[in-house]
Amino acid sequence: MNALIIVDLQNDFLPGGALAVPHGNEVIPLANELQQRFELVLATQDWHPPNHGSFAANHIQQILWPVHCVQNTKGAEFAPSFDTSRIAHIFHKGIDPKIDSYSTFFDNAHRRETGLADYLKKRAINEIYLMGLALDYCVKYSTLDARQLGLNTYVIVDGCRGIELEAGDIERAIDEMKRVGAVLLQSSEL
Repeated sequence: MNALIIVDLQNDFLPGGALAVPHGNEVIPLANELQQRFELVLATQDWHPPNHGSFAANHIQQILWPVHCVQNTKGAEFAPSFDTSRIAHIFHKGIDPKIDSYSTFFDNAHRRETGLADYLKKRAINEIYLMGLALDYCVKYSTLDARQLGLNTYVIVDGCRGIELEAGDIERAIDEMKRVGAVLLQSSEL
């Protein structure tokens, strides 16, 4: 069995949100469509406490982001048009106020797990398909960790959008994911 993991399709990452990913809303129809092709669909949410250290308002040494995806707020909710009816489990990340968590598997220091790796292992799933936001952060780091965990990892590129803080970030992320052995494909190839 394989799993589709949909990363962070939350209001704050959509146009008009606190940390909008350009054109992030464009992946929602594809996320809804692709769920029908997988036996198991999982999702992640950034789930930050209000005092999270990655917020510019609570400065610590790391990339500083606008306040976003605060637990139990509208910004942390899934996009209204995102069909969540087939999602078997939601994994929260970024819950420790002292460290961010781009990956769907671990925090950025690899000290705390989200539970996703154990969930997949208990179900003997070793093949995952990733899509969502943002390609050059959460999708990339999830892919790197998945490969390190020995999972066969596919990234549905047309189901992702990136932030591109610096010119070339998306292309560098794609190259990095390929280097670790992830397969990058288009949804039409599924």
